[in-house]
Amino acid sequence: MERRIVGLDGAEALKFLQGLVTNDVLRLEKGPGLIWTALLTPQGKYLADFFVGRDGAGLFLDLPEALAEGVLRRLTLYRLRADVRFVPRAGGVVRGIGAAPEGALEDPRHDAMGWRFYGSGQEAPVDWDALRVAHLIPETGIELIPEESYPLELGFERLHGVDFRKGCYVGQEVTARMKHKTELKKGLVRVALEAPVPVGTLLMAGGKEAGSVYTQSGGRGLAWVRFDRALGDMEADGVRVRQDTDFS
Repeated sequence: MERRIVGLDGAEALKFLQGLVTNDVLRLEKGPGLIWTALLTPQGKYLADFFVGRDGAGLFLDLPEALAEGVLRRLTLYRLRADVRFVPRAGGVVRGIGAAPEGALEDPRHDAMGWRFYGSGQEAPVDWDALRVAHLIPETGIELIPEESYPLELGFERLHGVDFRKGCYVGQEVTARMKHKTELKKGLVRVALEAPVPVGTLLMAGGKEAGSVYTQSGGRGLAWVRFDRALGDMEADGVRVRQDTDFS
């Protein structure tokens, strides 16, 4: 997926973001690092996810290109008189696993996702979809659907994308209530499929809708399901599907 890297400048940049996003970005005051976070609606639904980072060139946002304009427009709307500036930054992002180049930052979601280097370079071939499926990592615009997805149902807590000890942010009340006062009835699971199906295909179980199938790789896939219905054999567009709990 194409990314847009935007520099973040101004004395109040991190404090400004801290009041808007799901994660604790003030940790970047201590030095280089990368934090995965999201913007939510006031109702707690997902709008966009992105990385906030600090490297040798300073603070930056690593945004999915498809959502970049909307994110920057929303942040600008909230900025008011805060000392925050969004500035163009040359270069892109190179991802990899294994030995990392100097200056690369670890992907904070999961060790399996390797590192991200902000600059120029050539990516070695990696089946990122297979890694995401194996470790239940949702992707922008596929499993993560703006104004529909709830972050806790898509694994944000497990993937270090939300901090329940920080102060308020947009959508915080609903997110905290889902964490502390309810039991999740829907969420992301890995499934095994006998054949590929189109992304977004409905999952059926016992004649009832049980969820939808999204990213697939090597006979496995990610599915968002209702836990009470996604039991035993299911089918998607005539293809047999079952939950896959084998991590090997």
